[in-house]
Amino acid sequence: MNPVSSVSVIGLGRVGLPLALSFADRGVPVLGIDHDPAVLDAVRAGRMPFEEVGTQELLSRVLASGRLELAERAVEAAQCEDIVITIGTPSFSHIESDLRQVRAAVDDLLPMLRPGHALILRSTIAPGTTEFVAGYLEKRRGLRVGEDLFVAHAPERIAAGRFLEEISTLPCIVGGVDEASTERAAATFSVFGAPIVRTTPVQAELAKIWTNILRYATFALPNLLMMDCERYGANVFEVIELINRDYPRGGIAMPGMTAGTCLRKDFAFSEERSNAPGMLLAVSRVNESVPLFLVEGITRRIGRLASRKVAVLGLTFKRDTDDERDSLSPKLIRLLERKLADVAVCDPHAHSPTQPLEQAVQDADVVIVATNHSEFAGPGPLGEIIGRASRDCLLVDPWNALGTGQVFLFAAETAALLSEPASGGGAPAGHPPGRA
Repeated sequence: MNPVSSVSVIGLGRVGLPLALSFADRGVPVLGIDHDPAVLDAVRAGRMPFEEVGTQELLSRVLASGRLELAERAVEAAQCEDIVITIGTPSFSHIESDLRQVRAAVDDLLPMLRPGHALILRSTIAPGTTEFVAGYLEKRRGLRVGEDLFVAHAPERIAAGRFLEEISTLPCIVGGVDEASTERAAATFSVFGAPIVRTTPVQAELAKIWTNILRYATFALPNLLMMDCERYGANVFEVIELINRDYPRGGIAMPGMTAGTCLRKDFAFSEERSNAPGMLLAVSRVNESVPLFLVEGITRRIGRLASRKVAVLGLTFKRDTDDERDSLSPKLIRLLERKLADVAVCDPHAHSPTQPLEQAVQDADVVIVATNHSEFAGPGPLGEIIGRASRDCLLVDPWNALGTGQVFLFAAETAALLSEPASGGGAPAGHPPGRA
């Protein structure tokens, strides 16, 4: 027997919509809620408003089943027994968590909550937020959490592009404010068949935040190494190979444009009350400085950029996704424009209008691989760039997506480089899967 009678999902973004579809696909009646009419119109029309592997087929299947209904107002979520909140939780510019959207949804629900409801926070939240919501509900409504209402945090940790794979395999952390709330939320998410890991609310909150902080800090190290290698005239890819090869304590990642809405903001949830203020800000400064590092590296090699054509390949923050949120590419483009460069942009995945690859790189003086999309990887795209760009074009590839083994390399050097047989000390082949 299905343990879940009905679920409402508030927020049909990249977390909420795949979750709502996955519940419905497993036989659970779902009410999906979003304040954006464009999102609701797209879903009603059977069209995913963003890319996520396998979800277009899933949406068609769910709509045919009739188990998904849609609404615009959060208050309507109270029609269902279980209410899952998946709305945005940005941070203020003053290194402070911004929970206004979560609180607004709770305020909308207050008059409609009744005994038996479960409120499950799926959004990334600051430590103590789940307990705050529970206390807020008791204070404003007089309903007893753990007896009348159930409140828990079940953080989302699924990577972009892997939702349908990981929803049923990735351990699901559940932290209720009491045992009854934990068990209620565990029953709700058990429909996916993934292992359920029960804990306290604050430990669930910290686990999600520090999952992202770990990745953000991990990617800062090779980016800082890349900058050190530029200073000392070394090859970062060869140094990484030396660090990692057959060494049991290696494992440093590759450099790249580390960004994305989760990685760039989630350190603020810890930094606002940190015992080591500035440590995570320093990590952020490293990753945020990569665009400037690239621009300065270009000007050191070719001089002024005024009226020089620069092709930027990639607008999204991660390989083979259409998610442009908090990408560093726009920052890179702005820095180039401040140098009076003529910027052309290509991204086959982005929703923003861009140019085809062949048009973007035509007669380019500089080509920058800003996102390591599959379309920009390997000898095929490299040949296209060399064939169309100017003869003295500078290739800038912090990902090593093109496989040249150099962050900065003039196009004229690639023929000799790529014709050399692979040797034991060369740069590692391939490229990392992206940042998320």
